Amino acid sequence: MTKPESCFLPSREILAHTLKAFMELMEHDFVSWETLSAAFIKKIVSYVNMNAMDASVQQLSMSILENMVPSSRVLFELVKKEVTVDRLLTHLQVTNAQLQLKAMALLIALLLAATDAERQNIIHSSEPLGDEMAHYLYVLQSVSLNLHERRMRTSMDPYSQEQRELLQSLRQSAFESESDAPAGTFSTERRRSLCAKEFRKLGFMNNSNPAEDLRRAPPGLLALDNMVYFSRHTPSAYSRFILENSSREDKHECPFARSSIQLTLILCEILHVGEPCSETAQAFYPMFFGQDHFFEELFCICIQLVNKTWKEMRATQEDFDKVLQVVREQITRTLSLKPTSLELFKTRVNALNYSEILKLRQTERLHQEETLAVPVLELRERLKPELLELIRQQRLLRLCEGTLFRKISSRRRQDKLWYCRLSPNHKVLHYGDVEEGVHSPPIESLPEKIPVADMKALLVGKECPHTKEKSSGKQNKDVLELAFSIVYDVEEYCLNFVAPTRYEFCLWTDGLNVLLGKEMTSERTQTDLDVLLSMELKLRLLDLENISIPDNPPPVPKPPSNLNFCYDFSHAEQ
Repeated sequence: MTKPESCFLPSREILAHTLKAFMELMEHDFVSWETLSAAFIKKIVSYVNMNAMDASVQQLSMSILENMVPSSRVLFELVKKEVTVDRLLTHLQVTNAQLQLKAMALLIALLLAATDAERQNIIHSSEPLGDEMAHYLYVLQSVSLNLHERRMRTSMDPYSQEQRELLQSLRQSAFESESDAPAGTFSTERRRSLCAKEFRKLGFMNNSNPAEDLRRAPPGLLALDNMVYFSRHTPSAYSRFILENSSREDKHECPFARSSIQLTLILCEILHVGEPCSETAQAFYPMFFGQDHFFEELFCICIQLVNKTWKEMRATQEDFDKVLQVVREQITRTLSLKPTSLELFKTRVNALNYSEILKLRQTERLHQEETLAVPVLELRERLKPELLELIRQQRLLRLCEGTLFRKISSRRRQDKLWYCRLSPNHKVLHYGDVEEGVHSPPIESLPEKIPVADMKALLVGKECPHTKEKSSGKQNKDVLELAFSIVYDVEEYCLNFVAPTRYEFCLWTDGLNVLLGKEMTSERTQTDLDVLLSMELKLRLLDLENISIPDNPPPVPKPPSNLNFCYDFSHAEQ
């Protein structure tokens, strides 16, 4: 029987019955798969590769190969060599549902038996990925992910012993609990209280009856499966997550169970678990084909991402939805890059931290508002000189109004007040001492003067002579941030200032730079310029709302062949 190549070719019906009998014989383990000859295997493969072959024979042949592949590395290599992905994809295109199912089962068996590198080779062993190949890989991915649908749509049964044990295993893996002590050690009430406390630390909303948290379907029991998988396959990461958050007392703890339930739902929505396959979709993820437990491994990466993002956002329980919204965006953006392995996905998704998400959102918002379009950027540059002049005028007006300053003595005692203001013609700085309670003295009452023409330079911070005296402490640091001096006259005298606020410091240093013919350098200048530019651009583009602005101007038409259509004014004058 194992050497059909030496026999006459039986009828298709007899062949189908023979293959079925062979399958049943192999299922009883009377004969090892490894005893089959290479010639026999090639004959079975030939039935799969034939175009004109009965569907029932091909189904049974693929079923035999499917069972053969995981039994031996040698058999796997032989089947992988003889059965191409292109041939299996051809079987996926037929209308016979059973034949499609067997072809997909054989393809999955080959992928599961392969190493990571071999999986990639199997997927890319056909021609370069065309639309058809991409679609069938999408179908394979979709059907495989939909195997989770039953668990996703099943609510937890609080009376199921198996499900209760899975739930208890989460608690036992995280805590060496007193509640697991021998039965006579604690009363029933005491034991329940300890269990409830530990389930609360695990992040369940209903800590007295955590099964209630898993009654919502979806994600149903799939969330419990993911949590148990995480606790068993990455126990150190699981313990670290739980202990790190259960010991916090600053209201910034990340709830593991609640996050896991919501994350499972998010992954189901992103990966379209439970949704029927599209007839045209081609969106498959290459990394899916490199893992035996893709969904669970993806969850393990993403639940640790939730904890990382939670800490970056310094979130509390009130921010739960906001954090999970950011996590959804991190996962979606990373998946759109089509990483080829889960390790690469993990690296990229962790690099996409909260601050990066905020930057991307800001950039996209600007693109949406068309403020980064080339013509708009050119308009910004044209508007800048006019708006900078407006800021200069505002700074000079502020100097003309004047400001009340305090004198700093050698002992850093702020006891005397003086006032300084610019003359209306911008040619003279007037200053002088004033009494307490005087806020805006007239310019005639300020006896001292410095002609603007005599001003040589502006010094700030440590460059100022009145800050060079060695001192320490917070007060000296504050003085350094607010100090500036005017160097004037041929003798290079200095008029020393300490601004009352950072805002006044920016206005005065900008105004004095304008008088000296220099650029305004304070941070306030850039802020004011950005605000004015934003307002002016929005006003200018108001009539272009919902109209796409092209990057390039429309082409200038060719000049007319003659100008006879112009009115001749010379005739009118005659």
